[in-house]
Amino acid sequence: MMDPEVLDRITARRAELDGLEEQLTKQLAEVRTERDELAAAERVLQRLSEQIADEQAKAGSPVVQVAGRAVRLVPDREPGVAESALPAEYQRILTAVRQAAGPVAVRQIGEVLGLDTGVRGKLEPLRGKLTKLADRGWLHKRPDGRFTARR
Repeated sequence: MMDPEVLDRITARRAELDGLEEQLTKQLAEVRTERDELAAAERVLQRLSEQIADEQAKAGSPVVQVAGRAVRLVPDREPGVAESALPAEYQRILTAVRQAAGPVAVRQIGEVLGLDTGVRGKLEPLRGKLTKLADRGWLHKRPDGRFTARR
């Protein structure tokens, strides 16, 4: 014969476990849904990354958006790309380097361009432009930090 108290405990524990099972089933469904959403987001991110990499590879360097179009402000120096393709400010910098007697420092170019060379903050943007011209093949940056024109 079964003890009614033990039977009540078994019934209560079964109900408790049934409730726990229902709760865990619901949590598992939520976890699976979130995991599927993350997988979809990961695929979208991968596609976008590939598209951006393709666009950058075609352009040769990062691009900017102008009037909804991807445009490079400073193109790579390649056969068929004229110096006139550079923005006017970059053309002035390139001309100043070419007119120098030899390798020039950023400060020297700043003086030629009429910048206040006594203020370091005025030279840093110029240094960035010179470096960009060197990175794109228009200038050569020497190990000592000075620049020369490429022939």
